[in-house]
Amino acid sequence: MNDDAVFRALADSSRRLLLDRLHARNGQTLGDLCQGLAMSRQAVTKHLAILEEANLVACQRHGREKLHFINPVPINEIAERWIGKFERPRLSALSDLKKTLEGEDHD
Repeated sequence: MNDDAVFRALADSSRRLLLDRLHARNGQTLGDLCQGLAMSRQAVTKHLAILEEANLVACQRHGREKLHFINPVPINEIAERWIGKFERPRLSALSDLKKTLEGEDHD
């Protein structure tokens, strides 16, 4: 796995948005992914190519259509490597405390 490629791909908010859209509905065409975005079709294509290079998106041809699917494995590997180094319970407690102090805890 190439962590640098994954981090580079995730560093851009437009690419994260595309991943969010694929997470919500996997197997979308380029046209589907372009709908409602303030990006040109060419820009979306370039972002998808970077996501493919990082192995975050896989494509499958279905007739004339090219369907895009999210691949969560590289993100999980990074989470295990980097977040796993720290104590999850301690991080969860700190996160809960932060939310409470900032008034984000509405439960």
